[in-house]
Amino acid sequence: MRVKDIMSRPVHTVGPTDTVEQAAALLTDKQITAAPVLGAAGNLLGMVSEGDLLRHRVPADPTLHLWRVVVDAREPRPRTVADVMTVHAVTAWPDEDVADVARAMLDCDVRSVPVLDDGDLVGIVSRRDILRTVVRTDDVTRHEVQHRLDEYAGHPGRWSAAVVDAKVTVTGDFEDDMERTVVGVMVRTVPGVAAVSIAAGTPA
Repeated sequence: MRVKDIMSRPVHTVGPTDTVEQAAALLTDKQITAAPVLGAAGNLLGMVSEGDLLRHRVPADPTLHLWRVVVDAREPRPRTVADVMTVHAVTAWPDEDVADVARAMLDCDVRSVPVLDDGDLVGIVSRRDILRTVVRTDDVTRHEVQHRLDEYAGHPGRWSAAVVDAKVTVTGDFEDDMERTVVGVMVRTVPGVAAVSIAAGTPA
């Protein structure tokens, strides 16, 4: 499965001069855990997450306010997104395998990854997006696969899909090997599909 099959669009973004409060309001309002930070030209500058926003607002030592000298010596509280954002963001591209992105998320401990196509932000993938494809039932997957098969055929009934443990078997007649290959590739793009088997059929 490819990133382009599950990424979310449109992408909610912030600018480097937006205030911390504005960024926090966006994450809360849109119920997202992080947002890409874009420059004036639309280029990706970094990511700002809930963790970035909280890290500078919650003191590591809850008794810090009791030590006037220490408090006075602290740096000024960050005010803008540029002050708190993560500059070196983990990114993905549309045709990247979802499994590789999931591995990068775990290795780098991030929850959202912006998707770039030739430098342009075209989507975003979150852990929630990936989990949604994993927890799909066979019935839901079969319904979507069958819908795509019927649309491609132009009418229902030409091909039939069965799904067991996320493994899809397509039966029916195919005009040639090229059509059989196209159908197999199309089915693999359906979220939740782990494997595809094309049953032997008689050429139409």
